[in-house]
Amino acid sequence: VEEPAGTMSVVTVNLRAVTSWVGITRLFAVVLSCVAFSLVASTEDFGNTYGTWCMFTWCFCFTVTLLVLVLELLELYPKLPLSWDDFTSAFSMLAALMVFTASVVFPSIFISSPCSGSKCARQAVATTVSCLCFLAYALEVGLTRAKPGDISSFLSTVPGLLKVFEAYVACLIFSLLDIYGLEASLQWCVAVYSICFIITLLIIIFTIGRCLSYMSCPLEKMLVGYNALALVMYITATILWPFRKFTGRVRPSNCGRGCSWDKDLGVTFLTIFNLIAYLVDLIYSTRMVFIRAR
Repeated sequence: VEEPAGTMSVVTVNLRAVTSWVGITRLFAVVLSCVAFSLVASTEDFGNTYGTWCMFTWCFCFTVTLLVLVLELLELYPKLPLSWDDFTSAFSMLAALMVFTASVVFPSIFISSPCSGSKCARQAVATTVSCLCFLAYALEVGLTRAKPGDISSFLSTVPGLLKVFEAYVACLIFSLLDIYGLEASLQWCVAVYSICFIITLLIIIFTIGRCLSYMSCPLEKMLVGYNALALVMYITATILWPFRKFTGRVRPSNCGRGCSWDKDLGVTFLTIFNLIAYLVDLIYSTRMVFIRAR
């Protein structure tokens, strides 16, 4: 039935958006992220790259979480051309990873020892609040994670959450890549990071945009095949990168902040983290396909 001309559609208010456990967790995340960037703004510790990243993290998470709350409170999200459950699951996982990184980077860069004065106190409180914000987003990930056997929202399953983790770790690797020269082995490692990141990011985007359903090929089996290929590629990078970077090298005595040796070591550990992530992803994806086949 068409509405008469001149009538206004009634906006429905869904109070469960802020009274459910997930809603309360999001409210805490909004408040905590707001407090974190407000305290850091008062100390003016956001002039360099690290400070800018931390401020962006808190502001970005605050803005998107508040937007999610408003859209769910007014029940406007069904009008959006995307899978809402996949989007909120992916964002909560991304926010947890970003805030965790900021909670580690900020105190290690800006809090000096010995620490005294009101500025140091605000920095310490901002760090504590950021850690609590990370716990809020981690709790949201746990509350919205799909139950075993439920694949209606792919990005809320363990393989889906791992996709977000893999893409984020790859971004951290890119931020640490310094000099890899013209050596074929190191160029291969960078190619591994890039190819896997692009494909994983496309999977996330297509899932949120509901584009994967239009593919005629067996998607679940393709994801298992991709995870196996990515695992093999990361195994080669896990071997080649430290071998080429650290063979015959020791840490320089004057290796300060931003030292290339430390960056190479960070890339090594992050490569191992993503290797483990792709291994777990492959195991869970295989189990999901096997269960569905039964």
